Amino acid sequence: MSTTNIFTPFSEEELMPKEEKLEVIKKGKQFSIGIPKETCLNERRTCITPDAVQVLIEHGHEIIVESGAGKGSFFTDLQYSESGAKITQDPKEAFAQDLVLKVNPPTEEEIEYLKPNSYLVSALQINLRDKDYFIKLAEKKINAIAFEFIADEYKQLALVRLIGEIAGTVSILYASELLALSNGLMLGGITGVRPTEVVILGAGIVGEFATKAAIGLGASVKVFDNSLSKLRRLHTLVDSRVPTSIIDPKELSKSIRRADVVIGALPRLNMQPIVTEEMVMKMKKGSVVIDIVIDNGKAIETSELTTMEDPYIIKHGVIHCGLPNLTSKMPRTTTKAISNFFLSYILNYDEEGGFENTLLRKNEMKQSLYMYKGRHTKKVICDRFGLTYHDINLLIF
Repeated sequence: MSTTNIFTPFSEEELMPKEEKLEVIKKGKQFSIGIPKETCLNERRTCITPDAVQVLIEHGHEIIVESGAGKGSFFTDLQYSESGAKITQDPKEAFAQDLVLKVNPPTEEEIEYLKPNSYLVSALQINLRDKDYFIKLAEKKINAIAFEFIADEYKQLALVRLIGEIAGTVSILYASELLALSNGLMLGGITGVRPTEVVILGAGIVGEFATKAAIGLGASVKVFDNSLSKLRRLHTLVDSRVPTSIIDPKELSKSIRRADVVIGALPRLNMQPIVTEEMVMKMKKGSVVIDIVIDNGKAIETSELTTMEDPYIIKHGVIHCGLPNLTSKMPRTTTKAISNFFLSYILNYDEEGGFENTLLRKNEMKQSLYMYKGRHTKKVICDRFGLTYHDINLLIF
């Protein structure tokens, strides 16, 4: 039967089958990455190794490294240069890139060097910040990501865990050194000699690795935490070899009085310290306190911020270490660990189509920001410093 008189709104060409068109994710443009030299807290770590630089260069990124940025971690300018990075003598050039990777937050002067709307990734160390820091970042319309907030697809704080593993182990190694310095004791145990006693406050990642290191050296360890699930998890990990307790003041005071070493590994942001000055006054002379979380709310009342040049002070006859960057005592190991993380972190964003595309697709990326285009997006920070809070989900659609 003839179909020539059948009416159709489509032409013959429009009715012909066509190939299927699939959505192709637009890759984000390659961007420039600045690696400035650390200038505060005698910082020796950096975020990227020469090997990581080579991989990023091969993926089309431009890397600008300030001269001497890797010196503290025993990486030379020549190694970075041979990996393809551009070496600059001018810190302003390192800061004026699309993405700036730092260990410590920038100083007020360094904030001025940042390019508007660029991305800054660094530690935040909220206990060491003031309101002006956030105001100055906001004036530059910066997108700021903190180490402390970077989460993976399982909602785990991936970088915090990584650095925490190192910090827990280093805290025991350094406590051993200080204990030998103060009263000639070896941290651990030896045949016929009573083992030293270590109290660890916190059963999280830092506490876990501090516990493992102390057990490895032969010390007698006790762990305190208010989370029964964390204590149960730790108990299982160490085969029930360590007594644990919730933070009961009477039990804690008794353990602190007998301790040779106290490790503070439980952040107390906007909360009272766990160990009071009265407890410290009853500690044995020459004992050691290391407050790892001093930059995020100290766990021991008598702790004070210390530096690599003067890493400890003595109060009530007790050695106190309050280094906010304790892992900087092992800078090469820490730098390699941080670099491995950031290499996969950046390459993952390449696959997703860049930072902006990832912000649209991944909630964990949104939660890692504490500032988006100059607007404050972390309520805990806004509450602490009296800043106007903006819900990140209302800023990014």
